[in-house]
Amino acid sequence: MTAFDPDIALFTSSQARAIDRRAIDELGLPGFELMTRAAAAAFAMLRRRWPSAHRLRVVCGAGNNGGDGYLVARDALASGLAVDVVALGTPTGDDARRARDAFEAVSGSVGSLSAWRELPAADLVVDAIYGIGLNRAPEGEAREAIEAIHALGAPVLALDVPSGLSADTGARPGVAVRAEATATFIVRKRGLYTYESEVAGDIELHTLDLPYGILELPDARLLVPGGLPPRPLDSHKGANGHILAIGGDHGTGGAIRMAAEAALRTGAGLVSVATREENVLAMNAARPELMARGVNGPQALQPMLDKASVLALGPGLGQGAWGHALWTTALDAGLPTVLDADGLNLLTAESRELPARTVLTPHPGEAARLLGVATPDVQADRFAAARELARRHRAVVVLKGHGSLIASPKGEVSVCPWGNPGMASGGMGDTLTGIVAGLLGQGCDPYEAACLGVGLHARAADIAARAGQRGMLAGDLLDPLRRLVNGGDA
Repeated sequence: MTAFDPDIALFTSSQARAIDRRAIDELGLPGFELMTRAAAAAFAMLRRRWPSAHRLRVVCGAGNNGGDGYLVARDALASGLAVDVVALGTPTGDDARRARDAFEAVSGSVGSLSAWRELPAADLVVDAIYGIGLNRAPEGEAREAIEAIHALGAPVLALDVPSGLSADTGARPGVAVRAEATATFIVRKRGLYTYESEVAGDIELHTLDLPYGILELPDARLLVPGGLPPRPLDSHKGANGHILAIGGDHGTGGAIRMAAEAALRTGAGLVSVATREENVLAMNAARPELMARGVNGPQALQPMLDKASVLALGPGLGQGAWGHALWTTALDAGLPTVLDADGLNLLTAESRELPARTVLTPHPGEAARLLGVATPDVQADRFAAARELARRHRAVVVLKGHGSLIASPKGEVSVCPWGNPGMASGGMGDTLTGIVAGLLGQGCDPYEAACLGVGLHARAADIAARAGQRGMLAGDLLDPLRRLVNGGDA
């Protein structure tokens, strides 16, 4: 038995192929048997999700994914559905050829893409063009077929991975099938959960009854819901961390206030704010629980550092002389630190050793600057970028975005399956900084704090979005955050 949960384990395409090969070589399962099981699972899913669908259009590529498609078409035809198969070339492997023969043996008819417009309207399309075997833009007939699927407007069931989506990175180098649902086989592919993976729709894993022992260690994992345990009855504020939030240059006091308040709502015992003097009155009036103090430089900051246990450094800090002086002094203190926003921009300009317990929370643009590459390079392989940042800075890294990644210096990666487009508004990153800092203050190690914090942040946003994604504010996350961190449900 494996020591991990296959339902949250994520694998690369090369790992998935190796597991297929192990099933064939070690368990004696013929490739065609695996193909038959995959098709049966996909067809059962199809009937469950679209019970009224009568006419299917199955688009088959030349590889094994196409073989899966031919067998889905065979099963559909045997069940009395009308089926049109569009073949993009002749099957190239023995199993795929056998699958096409099996479809034709039940009087199935295979057509070409050129006859697409002559086919009757379909209730549902099955995408069996590429599966996990593509990491480049679809070309030729494959690209034309994907565009034709889009034009048809019918719902799509993708087999294993939507064609055109990278199973490894979640990137779409060119056109890609936009599926309503994806049936993925044996193991979950990591590219289905980050960046542009929304084209996969709802994802269902079908293990095809393979034993856990055939699986290897996963490349990454999905986060699971979590909170903090109840506090002991004799708990006191000093036992739950003293967070010092540093930032809020002229005109950006709101950023550091949001980070500080999020730390409080996550359960930090004390939160102080080192900011510009002009921000103090407003903070004290709006949130008196925050201990805000105006600081004009390192000397004024030092007494606050002496009392703190964790730093939230960067929101609204700026990159001028004031911000740089506070940034340097704060990092020299060696305290556990969450570094975000201008804290990261200053690190780009001046590379330096970070405290031993540091969490970096870059968005793709900030990650690109830290790595010295372009933003599209980061997005082209988010897993590699997050791991390299963690290795280079010897820190835990949260690479934000759809399917946020949390990477440790040891190479561990977790993927957040929650969140929504309503989070694309000012202050969301500041709130995350405060949440992670608050968890560090309550005794979580950096990787645990980052994983739990990212999950709480995204789940709170999903609750807040029930009132609508557009117009959602970072402050809207605080009430659901408080419920979630205490173990409440969504």
